[in-house]
Amino acid sequence: MQKKYILFLIPFLLYIGLQCVMPQMDPDETRYSLIASSMNQSGNYVTPHIKNVIYLEKPPLVSWATAMFFKVFGENDFSARLFVALCAWGCILLVYFIGRRFRDEKTGLYAAMLLTISLLPFILGHLNILDIPLTFFVCLSIWFGYLAFRKQSPKYFLYLFYFSCALAFLTKGLIGIVFPFGILVVWLFWTRQWRRIWEFFSPAGIFIFLAVTCPWLIMAQKENPDFLWYFFVREHFLRFTTKMHGKTEPFYYYIPILFGGLIPWLFYLIKSWKNKYITESLFTGDENKLLMVWFLLIFIFYTVSSSKLVPYIAPLFLPLSLFAGCIFRKYEEEMPERQKNWQNIIYRLAIVFQSLVLSIALIMPPILKKYPILKKEVIIVTSDKWWLYIAVPLIVLFLMTFLPDLIYKKFKKNWFFSIYLLCAILLGSLLLPINDFLGPYRSSKAAKEAIAAHVPAGKDLYQYKINFYGIDFYNKIRTPVVQDFGELSEGIAKMPETERKRYFLLDKDFFRLCEEKKDIYCITRRKEKLGEITQRFPLTEVLWDNKAFYLLHIKI
Repeated sequence: MQKKYILFLIPFLLYIGLQCVMPQMDPDETRYSLIASSMNQSGNYVTPHIKNVIYLEKPPLVSWATAMFFKVFGENDFSARLFVALCAWGCILLVYFIGRRFRDEKTGLYAAMLLTISLLPFILGHLNILDIPLTFFVCLSIWFGYLAFRKQSPKYFLYLFYFSCALAFLTKGLIGIVFPFGILVVWLFWTRQWRRIWEFFSPAGIFIFLAVTCPWLIMAQKENPDFLWYFFVREHFLRFTTKMHGKTEPFYYYIPILFGGLIPWLFYLIKSWKNKYITESLFTGDENKLLMVWFLLIFIFYTVSSSKLVPYIAPLFLPLSLFAGCIFRKYEEEMPERQKNWQNIIYRLAIVFQSLVLSIALIMPPILKKYPILKKEVIIVTSDKWWLYIAVPLIVLFLMTFLPDLIYKKFKKNWFFSIYLLCAILLGSLLLPINDFLGPYRSSKAAKEAIAAHVPAGKDLYQYKINFYGIDFYNKIRTPVVQDFGELSEGIAKMPETERKRYFLLDKDFFRLCEEKKDIYCITRRKEKLGEITQRFPLTEVLWDNKAFYLLHIKI
């Protein structure tokens, strides 16, 4: 199946062409957009700032790239996510090249297609956060490191390994070094090549790494005397060894996430599952040992870590796609006319189960919004177009239960390719209902026009017990924040007192200000916060709301 165009056309449409369907979600996406916007405005590309507060938790590579795209395409959702989308596309191409090298071109194509239609990489590829860029640079480092240890390998592969590690470090810190070096060292021991470990220590490679990373480190330390302690000790060592962020997830936290992240193609693997394919795909050859170490080291590292977040395990989906791509490819080449009865029954039930569960999930939101059962955690706000938005996903889920097998039965080919197309259409079509469901309460873009229409120019807009960076980003204003300081607390403490008291207030100071000025514009979220204000100031006018956000004019 020589369909190389799928590496360009369909991923382009899914990961780049559809980037504008959803607004950026607060606070994670808009955090990095606001940093990039601040860099362009201030001209300071060394010390990241949010709302004029120093923010040293993460290196600035993604913010630099986003700032560059802002200059080229303007400050919008597309340019904010473009670098992440390109990195997601890069991961797909990387899987293709790895599969082609380890097996053949056909296996590379199958693996690339599977990564394209895996749910978690698809979601992360549409979010302006650091995990997909980190995944790309870490996995690229592993690949260059592997190539560097082939017999009679050119030296430049080792230099590219160090350069990729440097980019991974500038994306998210030391983890960009730990994973590539750790995976390759363990692999060398497993394949009895431990005597070659010394080859890692390349003076030229180390120089390349330092030349890429040290200028920012030196300049950041010069501008911020506590930078090195904060960045290396607090944000690396303490984050992964203590519960400083209050994480209490169980040790099995990532297991259901891995299975869920392989939807919607996971259950088709049941049909392809044969012991000989598993043996050949997972347990033979030095190449497969590299993929096993790649998967296991990252999985175990994050499992034992005190800090667990869903996006952390994105690098695992590349080796998983390579393993599964090999299995699907071998099965389709030898596809039997009849399947074992028990295996066919399980396969059919699993596919129907997946389609049924996903269909119910699509149908339920407009029904649940009539009931308050979820309103403590999720504000259900669906539009009148919801049923139109879910029409295509529902049709595709129905077709997924029988169409691939029907196509193969009639044409004796294209079973897997039909799965790929159906899954791609499903994921792309899900963006509209996801936007309709999440946008009103997770993105402050929903309030953009209301703020522009109701808040007079030059008037401060206060965020009451929320801190949505998107309000500042989308409306190009600087909003004072009441009470909810969160990750900015340490940076706020370093601000001049007059600026700190104006832009970061405790609730008692805010209420005092309202009584003094008698005319305050404010935005908040959730009815309980609205009730706190209206109970204290009964004359408060609700200028606009969407059942999630409330734009208020506080009068005395």
